[in-house]
Formats: sequence, structure tokens, C-alpha cells
Amino acid sequence: MSGKGGRRHRGHYDKNKINLGDKGKEVVENIDDNNIVVQQFRAYAAELDAKHDRYERIFKINRDVGIESKRIIFLLHTIDKESKRNVVLDAAKSRLDNMAQTLFKDIADELNGQDAYQFHRAYRAGLEEYVEALTFHEYLQNGGMQDCTKLGRALTYHTTPDDSTEQIITRKVMVTPTDYILGIADLTGELMRKCINNLAIGDISSCYQTCNFVRKIYVAFLGYTSVAFSNEMNKKIFTLKQSLTKMEKACYTIKVRGSEIPKHMLADVAIAAAEEYTEDDEGYQAF
Repeated sequence: MSGKGGRRHRGHYDKNKINLGDKGKEVVENIDDNNIVVQQFRAYAAELDAKHDRYERIFKINRDVGIESKRIIFLLHTIDKESKRNVVLDAAKSRLDNMAQTLFKDIADELNGQDAYQFHRAYRAGLEEYVEALTFHEYLQNGGMQDCTKLGRALTYHTTPDDSTEQIITRKVMVTPTDYILGIADLTGELMRKCINNLAIGDISSCYQTCNFVRKIYVAFLGYTSVAFSNEMNKKIFTLKQSLTKMEKACYTIKVRGSEIPKHMLADVAIAAAEEYTEDDEGYQAF
């Protein structure tokens, strides 16, 4: 019965169905543009569009910062003899300062009067690359690195208005401690490469010095994870440990087998020992 009834009325089922397209068109045509609610939502839309546009502008600058920072790191790796040292360091310093006064200043202008945390992800990756390049340069320059507060001051800009009665305008790029620490974690990978490169050119003492420096960084990171834990930091420390172990393996080979291996082969043997290093089979460990 029910089946026959269903077939009997099937042809008239959609007879009075409303066409949603026509209904929507009718509603749109009857909207009052002067309605307070409509005006408020249009203001929200304009505000969101402005925020998205600002985010995209900052992200584009961030991309340029990352590219230039990588180029500076590659430049610093070209120091293979003492005669090139000062020339390369000066060129890298000039390019780092230029980034601070151009690209980061543009980011500071975009952040002026805004909630910096809403746009932090747009420039965070480039900032970490910049920290990596900056600290790598400082290590090669004087064997150390600056702290986070000095970097924050370098990315703070003051503008004096033409009218001396007005207050000085201050703009800055927000640098969080985590940004700086993650940049330092990436630095250790470059220091490991520098250590291996030093072995290739016969600079064994610098390899020992770099290994000790990275070991101090690793110890500091172990203390940091006790108060701040995240998956990203976990992976950084795991990579840091791998870099340190490769350096220690190379230094160990030089120290223990240095007397039995000809000097012209010592660097090759140490590098091979570092490259052959594999993690133990205890599974993934952060530290």
C-alpha cells in the first residue's frame, strides 16, 4: 500500500518547492544598505580584509629575510683561509645590518599600532633564519654570541618628528625568547658543518673549539626543556644531539687515532667516522 501511494504522488512531490536561488536573489534585492547590522558586518569584512592583506605583506617580507639569511650563511661558510676571513666577515656584517634597516624596518612599520601576536607567525620563520645567520657571524667573529635583548634593541626603530614638541615615535619587531632559542638550535647545525669543513682544511684546533661550544649549548637546552616543552623544541634538541655526536665522533677519532694515521689522511678518516655515525637502536629520544 505504502509503495503504491508513494508512486501515486511521486510526480507531484516537488510541485510547490521553493527555488532557493530565486529566494536568495529576492532577499538580496530587499536588503536595506542603511541597516545598522548590515553596515556593521561590512565594517567587519573590511577589517578582516585589511588584516589579511597586512599578513600577506609581512609574509612576503619574511620570505625575503629567509632567502637573504641563507645566502649570508653560505657566504660565511666560504671562509677557508685566514686571508679571506676579514673580507667575508665584513661583507656578511654589512648585509646583516642592511636587513635590519630595510626588511625588518618594513615589518616594524606594518606592526605599528597592531597586535604583534596576530602577525607573529607571518615573520617567525624568517626571524629564526636571521638569528641563525647573525649568531653564526658573531661566533666566527669573536667565538661567542649576543643575547636576545641586544637583538631586540637592534630591531627597535625611533623616528623623531619634524615638530620637536611631538614625542619620538618608536616601532619594533617583536622578538620572543622562543624565536631566539630556536634560531640558536638551527645554528648548531651550521657549526657542525663548519667543524667538519675545518677538518678538511687541516684546522683541527678550531674543530675542538667548536665542539666544546656546541656542547655548552646542548647543556643549556637540556635545562630549558625542563621549563618549556614542545614538540618543535623536542625535534630541535634531537637534531642538536645528532650534530654534537658527529662532532664528538670526529674529535674522538683525531684524538685517539691521530698518532697511527698519517697527517694527510687524518682529516678524511675523521670525517668518514663522523658521517658513518648512526643513532643507537633505543628508539626516538629527545635528549
